[in-house]
Amino acid sequence: MAKEKHSHPASVRARVEFRPGDRLTDRDPADISLAPGDHLATAFAEKVLLAELAVWQERLYAEGLGGGRRALLLLLQGMDTSGKDSTIRRVVGGVNPAGVRITSFKKPTVEELAHDFLWRVERQLPAPGGFDVFNRSHYEDVLVVRVHNLVPAAEWTRRYGLINEFEQRVVDSGCHIVKVMLHISKAEQRRRLGERLNDPVKQWKYSPADLAERALWDEYQLAYQAALTTCSTDAAPWYVVPADHKWSRDWIIANLLVDAMRDMQPQYPPPNYDVAEQKRLLAASD
Repeated sequence: MAKEKHSHPASVRARVEFRPGDRLTDRDPADISLAPGDHLATAFAEKVLLAELAVWQERLYAEGLGGGRRALLLLLQGMDTSGKDSTIRRVVGGVNPAGVRITSFKKPTVEELAHDFLWRVERQLPAPGGFDVFNRSHYEDVLVVRVHNLVPAAEWTRRYGLINEFEQRVVDSGCHIVKVMLHISKAEQRRRLGERLNDPVKQWKYSPADLAERALWDEYQLAYQAALTTCSTDAAPWYVVPADHKWSRDWIIANLLVDAMRDMQPQYPPPNYDVAEQKRLLAASD
């Protein structure tokens, strides 16, 4: 049952952060208590946030063009149907596409498998001034790989530390990372899979393999618990966002991104030309 009490937006980031000792089973995927009101009120509040996000993103992009080194990376993980694609479309789709790049990590290619598991991810890191989104990420290598026993336990266990070291280097280089797990319930996943099957327009999104993955639900929850616990660091904390209600989910993620931008405070670069002279030349032109 969704919780109805609503809290002040200032508490959003702290409320969804996952800290060592937290349990994923204690997080309610249907929780809407963080939203500022009902569906309509939350949609309006989200619109205001996305307008602010668009301004910050333009400043970040301009800062990069002016020689700045900073960037923002939104990393999305979640079970099938948790809403990674729709989050990107609804939240990131409202900003200027200049400086925005979306990378979807699927099953590794033969070339990628010939390298260290972080190789393909490092190649896709944001350029200076970039606002990038990872749809899935290097965490697949401690989630899918673990659940399906694709490598020995000693190997995927070692990867937690490598991930933490990698993300620390990325942050130290000037890239702010926002890591979001879209936390969906098993019942809601079943409803969404049924929705896909029953709608000819959405049937292309469905795969019989979705049911095989669903049968491993408990194993995936254990894998997520381990990844969240081990890899939620000061440099790159994890945020667990209730994802059963799309309208609340999107507002929370918009909050996280705006908070990140406010922390970064990107600045427009000063002009590299004489403004007064250019005004004079413009006025004298035909």
